[in-house]
Parts: sequence; structure tokens; C-alpha cells
Amino acid sequence: MFEGLTERLDNALSKIKGYGTITEENISEVLREVRLALLEADVNYTVVKEFTNNVKEKALGEEVKKSLKPSEVFLKILKDELLNLLGEEKAELKVDKNTNVLMLVGLQGSGKTTTIGKLGNFIRKKYNKKPLLVACDIYRPAAIDQLKTIGKSLNIPVFEEGNKKPEEIVKDALEYAKENSLDYILIDTAGRLHIDEKLMDELENIRKIVNPDEILLVLDSMIGQDAINVIKGFNDKLPLTGTILTKMDGDTKGGVAISARHLTNVPIKFIGTSEKLDGLEEFNPDRMVNRILGMGDMMSLIEKAESVMNEEDAEKAYKKMQKGTFDLNDFLDQYKQIKKMGSLTSLLKMFPGAKKMGLDKIEIDPKDMARIEAIILSMTMEERKNPNIIKASRKIRISKGSGTTVEQVNRLLKQFEESKKMMKMMSNGNLKLPF
Repeated sequence: MFEGLTERLDNALSKIKGYGTITEENISEVLREVRLALLEADVNYTVVKEFTNNVKEKALGEEVKKSLKPSEVFLKILKDELLNLLGEEKAELKVDKNTNVLMLVGLQGSGKTTTIGKLGNFIRKKYNKKPLLVACDIYRPAAIDQLKTIGKSLNIPVFEEGNKKPEEIVKDALEYAKENSLDYILIDTAGRLHIDEKLMDELENIRKIVNPDEILLVLDSMIGQDAINVIKGFNDKLPLTGTILTKMDGDTKGGVAISARHLTNVPIKFIGTSEKLDGLEEFNPDRMVNRILGMGDMMSLIEKAESVMNEEDAEKAYKKMQKGTFDLNDFLDQYKQIKKMGSLTSLLKMFPGAKKMGLDKIEIDPKDMARIEAIILSMTMEERKNPNIIKASRKIRISKGSGTTVEQVNRLLKQFEESKKMMKMMSNGNLKLPF
């Protein structure tokens, strides 16, 4: 989402590296690059102006003048100012009561119903809560059926009472949750194509009945500058506790994330990272700024790894790497775990220095990943444990069984040997892989 912005800011920083000192003249050229980068990323003009003025004032301060490496201090200033826009602290979800209530609001088409499923899944995994999804969107055709389908796929209960009034549905849902020991209630409300009085009255009535701990606004990040008006429109009527930005994995330029928090003072709590029901990520301003500035995000990468692999499995794999007994069965297991973490292309971009190493340019086709799995599954157990026995005739059999070519089988075997060497080197150096 921030690729264009990251590249432009990197160009600006490379210019400043050539300066022995920072002057008003040369900083103006760099800030012009920064200004254009932010505007092209669809950041609000007022925010851009305030941001660049603050950066300029600090860059011309005594701290930078006395610095031996002004580019490093300038990078710190950029980071601090971006953090100031996005909010310096992560806004945590409220989970401190015996029964918490969360109300999800937003315009029609913003992705509310899918998002409420993602939230229920996230809350159950992270906080060990027992969520209940409540269907209060009685107007959009198939909204209730969609929520029931999502609930069934996640094995999360859905409370619905057809076209009954939403105010009555939430009252009954509270009783149902109490009777069934469900301790996190998530209410899917109706949306409109625009903010109107009827919609707001209904939402306000629901709010008065359930007294929610969280009122989160789901916002389509593709709408750009109009996002500010949507947030303000809802916040004027309802006390929003945060926003969730959807479709941040698409072609959005990301500027809404930078503008929204600063102009509305409503924190971003989550971002949608894929259409899958685990494609929801807590919004961490510090990590997001690191991504924007091309500094990687190892903490998020490690957390993703920890969420799909338990400590015991990781320890077993680590010991096998040390002993040099890591085989193709282990390789396949690790491969499946990494697949659960999401797109490999996006994972590579989280590594610090990804741009310098060219990792940001690597595009990994999901079909290639499927081929690797098919090739290994076409091998016998003996071949997986001892790939050295795989000679010409075995390669032909494996390629036919997996619907691939002998060349592709050879390529996988070579990749496995290279990975094995690298893993052993890293484990001997006491550097554990995050997966």
C-alpha cells in the first residue's frame, strides 16, 4: 500500500546523504520530494503542509547542524513526525470486562460484515474470548445469510432474528450471550451509501441499549480524501473509539491512514490485509512508520510466525537444522507454516533492508508454491528423507506424478540444499529463524 511513498521518500533520503551539512537551500529540495511523495500517496494537503513545515523547522535546528551524519538525524525527524501523525501509541482493543460489547458501523460496501467475522476470529485467538456475532443489518439483501456463512466457517455463533427491529435484536442478543456464557458481543449494523438521519438514529438507539465498550468505524481506504468527512460524520453522532481501514492490501495509496488519525483524532485500531478471515492486523504506528521508511517490520513478521507455529515444533526444527538432519518432510512442514502467514511476497518486504537486498522486487507466484508442494508429495517417504537417492528415473516419475517438469524438480532439490546450508549456518551462529 505504501510502495510508491516508500520509494519517493527513499529518493529524498538518498539526496540528503550527499550533503555534509543541512542548509535552508538544500533542505528545500529534499522537502519538495517529501511533499510530492505525500501528495501522490493521497495524504491531505493540510496535513502535508503542516508535516513539511515541522520537518523543516527541526532539520534546521542545532541538533542537525552539529551532527556528523545529518541524513541519520533527518531520518529520525521524518520518523518522529510520521509517528506524530499516526499516533505514537498503539490503540488497544478493550477486553477488560466479563462481557465486552463492540458495535461495528460504516457505509454500505465498506466491508463491515466480513470485517466483523475477522474481528471475532482475532478476539478469540488473541484473548481466548468466546465471541457472538449479532446480525443487525436487516436491510441489505443476504447480509444475514452472509454473516451466518462467515460464522459457520469460523465456528463462531451468530445471533439473528430475521427482519425484527435491530433495537429488539440487540436486547435479545444480550440475553442469549449471558445464557450461553459468550463474553464478547460483536454487533453488525446496517450501512447506507451515505450518512443519513435514519441510519444515525438507529445506530444511536442501539448504542443507548447496549452501551458498547467499542464503536469501530469500518472505512474503505480506497475512498481517499473523502474518508475524513466520513469519520467526522459518524463521530459527530457516535463516540467512535477507533477505525478499521479495509482493502489496505489493494491499490490504495495509503494516504488515508496518514491523514485520518491526525485530522479526526480517532485512532486506527486495525487494518485489513487480505480478503481471508485471518486477514486483519492490529495497527501499530511505530511498525507502520518503519514500513513506510523502508526499515522493515521484523516484530510483525515474528508475531505472524508465532501465531502459526508452536514453540515445540520450532524447537524440533531448530535442533534438526543444527544436526543437519533437516529433510524434505521438514521442509514441507515449514513451507505449509509459512503459507499460513500470508503472501510470501509481502513477508519478504518486512525484512529490514528489503529494498537494498532487492527483496521488494521479488514477486512469488502462488502457483510456484503449489508446484513445490505437489513435487514433494509425489516423492516416496524414503526420497523425502534422503533426497540424494533421487536420480534421473526417479525425477521423471516425480515430475509426471506432480504434473511438473524434470527441470522444476531439479530446481526444487537445489533450493532445498541451499536452504539447508543457510539454515545450518544460521543455527550454528545461534540465530534462530522466526519460522
